[in-house]
Amino acid sequence: MLEKREDTINHLDYSAGAAEGAPLLIMLHGYGSNEKDLISLAPMLDRRLRVMSLQAPIGMGYESYAWFPIAFTDAGITVDREAAKRARDRLEEFLQETIAKFRPAGNKVFLMGFSQGAVMNYLTAFSSPELLHGVIALSGQLPDLPPEIPAHPGALTALPFLVVHGLFDDVLPIDKGREADRWLKENISDLTYREYPMGHEIDGDTLDLVAAWLRERLDRLA
Repeated sequence: MLEKREDTINHLDYSAGAAEGAPLLIMLHGYGSNEKDLISLAPMLDRRLRVMSLQAPIGMGYESYAWFPIAFTDAGITVDREAAKRARDRLEEFLQETIAKFRPAGNKVFLMGFSQGAVMNYLTAFSSPELLHGVIALSGQLPDLPPEIPAHPGALTALPFLVVHGLFDDVLPIDKGREADRWLKENISDLTYREYPMGHEIDGDTLDLVAAWLRERLDRLA
């Protein structure tokens, strides 16, 4: 049973080499993980970045957290839609507060999410694309919610997306990645989609691609 925690989002901060006002990358872990997971990748990314890895607000046990409740059924994974919307709203508040505090380059952030964290990326991008420089969605899926019309629809169309999925993913099958690819191709002008021979994970090829994708966009910001 999921237990509600205090309505806060804790985080770890990695900023080795990053200057004041540096571009900011926000990492969102998957269901049942924690903020210590993705932050281990930060040293392998561009040193110009300040990196924050967030802890989801719903506790599931020792060092295990979720962004919103899900259930595993014979028909597949079901989602508490209202809880997902609340999680998105809280994340957007955190992003706004963080942008106001740290004033990152362009007053926007990059979002990188794995699994349920990738779903949170999509929810945020579809609702508030004006907060984002780009979205990295790893081993995720499109939200089980109709995309909302953002306040700045042109910002969504122009928002860069990097989507990566494993051919042998046994948690969110490859069809989930391909569904995202099809939808984004019809609605987004800057999409990079890749499939790798891996499971529900982030392998070396994926990390190399993420690093190169971010480096290219940081060069543009500079």
